[in-house]
Amino acid sequence: MSSFSEIINKDQPVLVDFFATWCGPCQTLSPILKQVKDELGEGVSVIKIDIDKNQAVAVQFQVRSVPTMLLFKNGKQVWRQSGLVSKNDLISIIRNYS
Repeated sequence: MSSFSEIINKDQPVLVDFFATWCGPCQTLSPILKQVKDELGEGVSVIKIDIDKNQAVAVQFQVRSVPTMLLFKNGKQVWRQSGLVSKNDLISIIRNYS
């Protein structure tokens, strides 16, 4: 199993979704993320992190609300947003860093 730092240290953008199973907006975001991945294919990695099971990573990135998405490129955080984001906005943001 790869470490978190290995996962985010890629040439292609890596979108990390911090979520919780009890979070309604997180459940709304899930199919949007699938659509983004389907459209961008190998151009992006989408990683979902359950904050209740991975509290150390959530604390490391100061995630205080869910959903919170972070976009990484070559191991560096290049974008961050809490709350829902539309599919088209997410695709535009990711393409901006591709």
